Amino acid sequence: MDTLKSIEQQLTEILSNQIASKEVLTLDETALFTGFSKSYLYKLTSAGIIPHSKPLGKNLFFDRAQLQAWLLGKPVKTSADIEAEATSYVTLKKKGGWSCR
Repeated sequence: MDTLKSIEQQLTEILSNQIASKEVLTLDETALFTGFSKSYLYKLTSAGIIPHSKPLGKNLFFDRAQLQAWLLGKPVKTSADIEAEATSYVTLKKKGGWSCR
């Protein structure tokens, strides 16, 4: 059993390496790349949420760079980022002459 798992892991690594070198991905490759199921990817494409191409009206293709940009499109600020922004805001307001009465 361990040998089978080892072979599966090696195959997954090989597929991941192949995907990393490609610029245009198929639906199956996109599912591996994103970790999303194919059915979820179909929902995202039909709703026009995820960037994709359908050159002949049948097969779906995805640009790897666009996918990466889309996946990282709405970053969530860390507590440290929010605290730094708040400190900067308060500091700038004090210098600008704003005061509480």
